[in-house]
Amino acid sequence: MELFIIFAVYQIRFMVRQLYSLFAGYTGSVPEACIPVSASGSDRKYYRLKAGNVSVIGVYGADRMENDAFIYIGRHLLSKGLNVPEVYSVSDDGLCYIQEDLGSESLYDAVASGRKAAADGLRRGTDISAAYSDGERGLLVNAVSMLPEIQVLGAQGLDFSLCYPVPEFDARSVMFDLHYFKYCFLRLAGIQSDEMRLEDDFEAFRDRLLSVEGNDFMYRDFQARNIMLHDGKPFFIDFQGGRKGPVHYDLASFVWQAKACYPRGLKADMVSAYIDALGKFRHVDETRFMEDLRQFVLFRLLQVLGAYGFRGLYGRKPHFIESIPFAMANLREFLSSGFSDYPYLLSLLERLSAPDSGWSLPVPRSGVRMETNGLRQEEKSVLTVEVTSFSYRKGIPEDSSGNGGGYVFDCRALVNPGRYDRYRNSTGMDADVIRFLEEDRGVGEFIGHACSLADAHVRNFLERGFSHLCVAFGCTGGQHRSVYCAESVARHLASVYGADIRIVLTHREQGITRRIGECNAVDINVREGRSE
Repeated sequence: MELFIIFAVYQIRFMVRQLYSLFAGYTGSVPEACIPVSASGSDRKYYRLKAGNVSVIGVYGADRMENDAFIYIGRHLLSKGLNVPEVYSVSDDGLCYIQEDLGSESLYDAVASGRKAAADGLRRGTDISAAYSDGERGLLVNAVSMLPEIQVLGAQGLDFSLCYPVPEFDARSVMFDLHYFKYCFLRLAGIQSDEMRLEDDFEAFRDRLLSVEGNDFMYRDFQARNIMLHDGKPFFIDFQGGRKGPVHYDLASFVWQAKACYPRGLKADMVSAYIDALGKFRHVDETRFMEDLRQFVLFRLLQVLGAYGFRGLYGRKPHFIESIPFAMANLREFLSSGFSDYPYLLSLLERLSAPDSGWSLPVPRSGVRMETNGLRQEEKSVLTVEVTSFSYRKGIPEDSSGNGGGYVFDCRALVNPGRYDRYRNSTGMDADVIRFLEEDRGVGEFIGHACSLADAHVRNFLERGFSHLCVAFGCTGGQHRSVYCAESVARHLASVYGADIRIVLTHREQGITRRIGECNAVDINVREGRSE
């Protein structure tokens, strides 16, 4: 573990130096700030580099071929006039690059209120048709309407042999995902099946999917998280897994995204808007299109369940276990529309999604015993990460868990706002102090190192089923630097790991303790028991 941490530190330093060099070469100036940007589970590392009014996103990716695919596809899409980030400069080894900064608001963030209302409605069993506001519906429909441009124009002149990891949607890709569902969900959920009959249906399903014309650019990961709202327009990111394939796949991925809980009417509006937009490029036989789309909707539903099974039932990650009932609600709605192909597979899906199957809402929570088709499982407790700021004058905080593990970071080497009268009454949570600290690149580097070390520990503790981790930041007075660093790392961990961990943030010298919720949406004052 120690060797891994030492290697991670040197890797970060090398990466940051490369990003600084790219920034200086492109802008002619040295970055004044380097701030980690959450990557929503991606293995790539993102940083916002700033100097004056110039801001770019620096990216480090350990997979050179994946980087090459993103850069090539991105530059091709940009040449077609499509809304994707411009890549400004790439390092000689291809592991680092800087690209256009599109801001911090994703479409996923912009429709958070509707998503929550819809999820709450499903839990209560009430009507969700009005869960999304007119404004949120407009954003979603507009994004879907722009998808055909990416798929059709993006395919024109694109060298698909440069796509990664495969150049096109093929038989192997289909069977991989179908078996992923079988082994990672169906079996773990305790559903017994006739292997030969199921394989017959899988092969028929594969042949039906491959019968759909697929000469367009398949985005592959078209979802609300990968759409940024910049200057009032949608911009598209994370298309590095794109390949040649049918357009239906991306539409099904977006509209039938499980946790989005889109009402049936909104789904219909998005599909209709997509067909109208696709009609600008080619004649669309709507009846045939809808028949083909239903095939890809079922395929995506199985893909999602496979992922939830692997990360939830096998990996024991509560966030994915809690997502399964929403995927089942999607599946039940789909089956209710009268789909009749692949009779044996559908008989298994009907058993799996039946109201008495154990996957019905409300969602099972951590620590609750769950029984599903004879499979009894005890949920592991969620990993609690205590992030604390403190003053060295009053000593290092005690570890209340008794484990004695984690990190204590000394922030006293950082530039100190406390030396200036204008910051004497502010803390690291106030905008003026935040601005002061973010203008110093040493602070950004320090936060980047701390985030990477904390990430390594959290991933390891999640895999090993540990329940507690301490991360503390100390400075002279426990008011400015330590508070800012604790806030930054706590929110980074919340955005990356979401409901997989519970974060309790304490500013000891300020008398403040909060629980940081998923996506930083909810901060709860633990001591006083009220929402902030």
